[in-house]
Amino acid sequence: MGFQSVTIYHNPNCGTSRNVLCLIRDAGEEPVVVEYLKTPPSRAMLKELIRRMGCSVRDVLREKGTPYKELGLDDSKWSDEQLLDFMLEYPILINRPIVETPLGVKLCRPSETVLDILPKRP
Repeated sequence: MGFQSVTIYHNPNCGTSRNVLCLIRDAGEEPVVVEYLKTPPSRAMLKELIRRMGCSVRDVLREKGTPYKELGLDDSKWSDEQLLDFMLEYPILINRPIVETPLGVKLCRPSETVLDILPKRP
């Protein structure tokens, strides 16, 4: 399969996201940094990341500082496809940071969980 780099779906305004980026760099990796609020992942990419994390679409929704409540996203009537629509329309709803490495994909909250998927530990 060859070498794959580390990718972080990053929000520079988020302390957890900044910490994870530092941990990746401390491990000697220079990741591909995707500022997902500016360039959100495609629907297919988002679905693939969630599938590889082994969690539900709902597990990746962020409530704090987002239109989650206003949109009524806590209602179980929304399907995964509808939730994905909201996440693509309002990328702030995508929780962060999501990190992808050759060892897996993880929503790295708390920050230290990124160490589980880094090829080399800092």
